[in-house]
Amino acid sequence: MDADPVLLARLQFAFTVVFHIIFPSFTIGLSAWLATLGGLWLATGEERYQHLMRFWTRIFAVSFAMGVVSGIVLSYQFGTNWSRFSAFTGDVLGPLLGYEVLAAFFLEATFLGILLFGFNKVPPWLYTLSAGIVAFGTMSSAFWILSANSWMQTPAGYAVKNGVAVPVDWLKIIFNPSFPYRFAHMLNAAYLTTAFVVLGVGARFLLEGRSLREGRTMLRMGIGLAVVLAPLQLFIGDQHGLNTLEHQPIKVAAMEGHWDGSKPADFHLFAWPDEKAGKNDFAISIPHGSSLVLTHSWDGKFPGLLSVPPDQRPPVVTVFFAFRIMLVLGFYMIGAALYGAFLWWRGTLFETRWFLRVVANSWWVGFVAVISGWVVTESGRQPWLVYGVMRTADGISPVPGATVLGTLGLFIVAYGIVFSFGIYYMNRLIKHGPDTPEPDEQSDNFSGNPISAARSAGHDI
Repeated sequence: MDADPVLLARLQFAFTVVFHIIFPSFTIGLSAWLATLGGLWLATGEERYQHLMRFWTRIFAVSFAMGVVSGIVLSYQFGTNWSRFSAFTGDVLGPLLGYEVLAAFFLEATFLGILLFGFNKVPPWLYTLSAGIVAFGTMSSAFWILSANSWMQTPAGYAVKNGVAVPVDWLKIIFNPSFPYRFAHMLNAAYLTTAFVVLGVGARFLLEGRSLREGRTMLRMGIGLAVVLAPLQLFIGDQHGLNTLEHQPIKVAAMEGHWDGSKPADFHLFAWPDEKAGKNDFAISIPHGSSLVLTHSWDGKFPGLLSVPPDQRPPVVTVFFAFRIMLVLGFYMIGAALYGAFLWWRGTLFETRWFLRVVANSWWVGFVAVISGWVVTESGRQPWLVYGVMRTADGISPVPGATVLGTLGLFIVAYGIVFSFGIYYMNRLIKHGPDTPEPDEQSDNFSGNPISAARSAGHDI
C-alpha cells in the first residue's frame, strides 16, 4: 500500500515545528530576563546580577543556535512539501515571513554578537542595551510568525484573483481577528516557560548547596514572575477560547468533546471520544461546565461536531487530549507559583526542601504546555490549511509519499542528534554554574560602569 503523502507531509511538518517551538518559547522569555538582569546590574551594581546575566547568556546562545538550525528546515518545507499552498498564499504570507527575517532575525543576530563577545569590550550600558535589543528582536520575530499563522486561522484582508490570494488590506492581514489573542497567549507562555526553567535551576542550586546567592535570586525572581503570569495566562486563554469559538467553533467542539450542539455542553474531565459513533465513552464530566465557561450561561449552546460532515472535523482524540494536557499543566503552574509565593511570604521558601525538589524537577512543564497548545491550534484547524479557504489536501506538493517518508526519517535522526548534544551541553553549563570572577577581572568588568567600583562587591541576599 502506498504511503499517504498528505499524512506524511503533515507528520513531517508537525515533527519539525514541535521540535523548533521548544527553542523560541525559551529564548523569547530568556532574552527578556537577560535584559532585566542587566538593568538590575546597572541600577544596583550587585555582581550577582552580572554573574547570572553572563551565565544565562551562554545558555541562551545554545538555545538560539538550535532554534535557528531547526527553523531553517521549516522554510524549505514550504517549497518541498507544500508548494501549492505556497503558490496560493505567497503574496500574503511571503512578506510577513520576510519581515520576520529582516526586522527580527538580523536585529537579534547583530546584537547577540555584542551580548556574547562584548562583555569586556563595550561599556556596561551598551552591553545591557544589546540584551534589550535582542529581547525586542525575539518578540518581533514572534509578532510576525504569529501574524502569519493567525492569518491561516482567521484569514482577512485578502481577495482571490486568478486562483491566488492577494493582499487587499495589510492592516487586516497583520491584525487579523485571532492575532491579538494568540500573540498575547504565546508571549505570556514563553515568559512563563522561562520563569519555570529559572525557578528550577535556582532550586537545583540551593538543593546542591552551591551558588547560593544566585540560586536565591533565581528562585525569588522566578516565583515573582510566575505568580503574576500563571494566573494571567488563565485569563488570556479564556479570552482566546472565546475568540476561537467565534471564528472556529468546530475546533472548540473538538477541544470540549462536544458532539450535539442542540444541548448544553458538559466539561469532560476525562472521556474517550468515539469519532465513528459520534459520542464519548467513559465520560467523567461537570454538567454544563463548558457551556458556563464558553457562553457564560448555564444552558448556553454552541455548535457541536455533528453539525458538520465527518470530512470537516479535526482529529478529535488528538485535540481533546492535547487541550487537557495543557490545562492540567497550566493549573499546576498556577498552584506551584502561588504556593511558592506563600512560602516566600512566610520566610521558609529556601528551607522547604520538598518544594525545592518539586520545582527543580518541573523545568519542563512550560515546554510541554506550549507544545500541547500548538497541537490544539494546528490539529484543531484541520482539514483546512487556510481556514475555510484551502483544504490541507489541496496544498501539498506532487511528491511521492515514499520520498516524504525518507526525509522524515532523516529529520528524526538529525534532530535527535542535535537535540541530544544541545541539551547535554546546556546541562553542562548549568552544572558548572555562574562564574565567580577573580578580583582583577571584577575590576575590568566594571570599567566604564557609571556605578562606582566600590559597589561592585555586591551584597548577599
